[in-house]
Amino acid sequence: MQIAAIYRYPVKGLSPESLPDVVLSAGAAVPQDRRFAITHGATRFDAAAPQWLAKTNFLMLMRNERLARLKTRFDDVSNVLTVERDGKIVCRANLSQAGGRMMLEQVIAALLGTQTQGAPRLVEAPGHVFSDDGGAVVSLINLASVRDLERVVRAPVDPLRFRGNVHVEGGVPWQEFTWIDRVLAIGPTRLKVQRRIRRCAATNVDPVTARRDLNLPLSLQEGFGHTDMGVYAEVVVGGAIKPGDELTPV
Repeated sequence: MQIAAIYRYPVKGLSPESLPDVVLSAGAAVPQDRRFAITHGATRFDAAAPQWLAKTNFLMLMRNERLARLKTRFDDVSNVLTVERDGKIVCRANLSQAGGRMMLEQVIAALLGTQTQGAPRLVEAPGHVFSDDGGAVVSLINLASVRDLERVVRAPVDPLRFRGNVHVEGGVPWQEFTWIDRVLAIGPTRLKVQRRIRRCAATNVDPVTARRDLNLPLSLQEGFGHTDMGVYAEVVVGGAIKPGDELTPV
C-alpha cells in the first residue's frame, strides 16, 4: 500500500488543498488542517479558552452545501485565503487581520443568507484544531473501499466527499478497519489508528457541483451494515510523508 494523495482543509467546511508533501508532528494534525472555522451567529467560542464544539455549531456541508461552490487556497506565510466562485476570485482575505476576516465573513453571509443564523464569524485559537473527532488527528481514506462503495451506489464517488487527509492506494476494500489499535509505518513516521469514521449527510454533497446527488450514509448502511468510511489516526512519531510513500501496518 502507498499514499496516493495528501490533503488539508485550512478552513473547516471549505475546499481541500492537495499537498506535495507534509511534515507531521507527534500529537498534531496535518499542519494548517482545520485551523479556522466559521461559526453560526449564535455560536459562542472562546479563543482564549478553546473547547471542542460539535460540528453543528459551525457552517459545514452537512447543512450548508452551497459552501462547496467556493474554491479556496491558503498561503501559510501571508495568511491570505483566496476565494473563488464560478472560476472568479471574489476575495483575498488576510485571516490574521480583522479586516480580512470581516471580508471572508461577508462573502459567506452573502452566499448562505439566513442559513448563517445571524452574522457568521471566523474563529481560530493557537494550537486548536476544529476536528469533528475532538482531537488532533489525521484521517485516512482507503480508495479500495471507496471503489467498493461505487459498486453499491452504481455511480462514481469522489473520494473528496469524505474530506480525508491521506488517501491510500493498493489495499483491499475495508482493510483499514483491521488497523484499529495498530500502528502504521510510513518510513520513520508512525501513526496509531484509533477509530472508524462515521459518515453524515455532508458526504451527499458533490464537492465539484455543490449538489446533493447521493445518499452515501444510506448506501453504506444498506450495502455494508454500517455508515463508516475511513479511520482516524494519531501521530505518535513525526516525520515527512508524501504521495508514493509505502504504508505498512506493524
